[in-house]
Amino acid sequence: MARYFFDIHDGRKLMRDDDGEKCADAAAIRRLAMETLPQIASNEIPKDGDQQAYTVVVRNESNVTVYTATLAFAGLWLGDVEEPAQ
Repeated sequence: MARYFFDIHDGRKLMRDDDGEKCADAAAIRRLAMETLPQIASNEIPKDGDQQAYTVVVRNESNVTVYTATLAFAGLWLGDVEEPAQ
């Protein structure tokens, strides 16, 4: 099995994957990318506003990009909202 590296870009910085994962085929690469994005987003979206996107960039052992996937979050207030009581 070949090793692939799943780098994450959050719109500001690129976090490189130095370890990688062994994947048997293209379906395994896609599945791992699809599983990775929601995990990252669920931890990061609450911290940083209403407009965010996370991209996974998958590289092979030759450092060639073979797949990318992006997950976007867009929140929009549509009216007056009461401030929570403290």
